[in-house]
Amino acid sequence: MKQQNYEILNFEIDEAFNKLKAARPDAIERPINISWSNWGFGQEALNATARRLAANGIEYIELHGNHYGDDLGYDVKSTRKILDDNGLTVSGVCGMFSTDNDLSSNRGIKRQAAIDYIRREVEFTHRMGGTYLLVVPAAVGRSKAYDDTEIERSVETLRKVADCFVESGVRAAIEPIRSAEVSAVHTIAEAKDYISRVAHPGIGHINGDLYHMFTEEAHIPKALLDAGEMLVNLHAADSNRLALGHGFMDLDRVIKALYLIGYNRDGCFFTPEPLGPGGDPYPAMHGKHDPKILDDLVRQTVSYYREREKIVLESII
Repeated sequence: MKQQNYEILNFEIDEAFNKLKAARPDAIERPINISWSNWGFGQEALNATARRLAANGIEYIELHGNHYGDDLGYDVKSTRKILDDNGLTVSGVCGMFSTDNDLSSNRGIKRQAAIDYIRREVEFTHRMGGTYLLVVPAAVGRSKAYDDTEIERSVETLRKVADCFVESGVRAAIEPIRSAEVSAVHTIAEAKDYISRVAHPGIGHINGDLYHMFTEEAHIPKALLDAGEMLVNLHAADSNRLALGHGFMDLDRVIKALYLIGYNRDGCFFTPEPLGPGGDPYPAMHGKHDPKILDDLVRQTVSYYREREKIVLESII
């Protein structure tokens, strides 16, 4: 029977991974760094989150980019103490872009808010030792385009603040998001095109998201290969945006693709962010969630990922 198109790509991924294992066993010795994006935990105190992550063997945390004004957001000194006490290191910061701070807005005051927000978060990320700041080209929760020139406005606006990424050493990680949530930049290919349009040395990396890729990419592992070394963070949830192992995401081949691009290196992170289904997940950051549910979410996701990674790496060629 003739294979379906996705099966052909699956076979190619398997073959490439097997060749890597045979030719360079050292290339798979180091595991991929696991982080966790905490903004989905809502109003939970950071020390409670830190204890949960540490208890599950997680060493990195992606912090909620909550510096919405000069008087808001995590304080560097107290945040560092909480994380140090729990053996956690900041991987990066999850930038939050709504219609209030939209790089592509048709209102200048909103684009200025995006510029100011990025400057605050880049400074915070740098002071916390984080390696990247997630940047979304258009507002999350707004799926309808303002007009035909919003990408041009977004590119122009981000370019105005791009120097601060170079000066700080923080990488701007452009995130493609599914079309049900944003009006532009939905795929890895579109993120690469957006980066080329900005054409600035400070803007050159990508934040992937398996859930968004599930609905927007033709083949997720192939898209990860196409992202290559530009990929510095990968948000993870299953096909239903729940804990890994609770849907039908082909996690094994995702893992293989990541090893094929050398993702098991410093500065690259696999970062679960299971937020649950819905068109606009931002309300989750304002809610109070049951700690038991959060405990189970982390435990199930991390244990399943580690199980599958071990199986993939130890499988017979």
